[in-house]
Amino acid sequence: MMSPRTNVPKLGARNTRQRTAVVNVLRDIDRFTSAKAIHRELEDREEKVGLTTVYRTLQSLADIHAVDVLHMASGETLYRHCLTDDHHHHLVCGTCGHTEEIEGGPVEQWARDTAAAHGFTLTGHDAEIYGICQSCQKKAS
Repeated sequence: MMSPRTNVPKLGARNTRQRTAVVNVLRDIDRFTSAKAIHRELEDREEKVGLTTVYRTLQSLADIHAVDVLHMASGETLYRHCLTDDHHHHLVCGTCGHTEEIEGGPVEQWARDTAAAHGFTLTGHDAEIYGICQSCQKKAS
């Protein structure tokens, strides 16, 4: 089982008002969301943070692994406050966006074995699972 992060979120070298505002929105939203949606939420909260600053902040938070990042097939990138420092994957509801952090299980060994079989040194991998959560299944029936 993964241990939840209990410390203050990693903000990186620069702890600005705008950066803190973005992190606070991410912590309040319990699903993956787009930079534009984060920007709209900041506007609703009357925080003065430009969309370019939101994108820049999200990228810098991704660089230090303070946020989880999903690259959707549509080309859109979604972000979520990272709940754990441990390597993990996600189970994501394709309807409402609800997300569960999950262990990689056999995927971890498979990634190492596959890289080694092709002469690669494994530096990372992504494995996300998409489905429909129980709540959305109930709503649909």
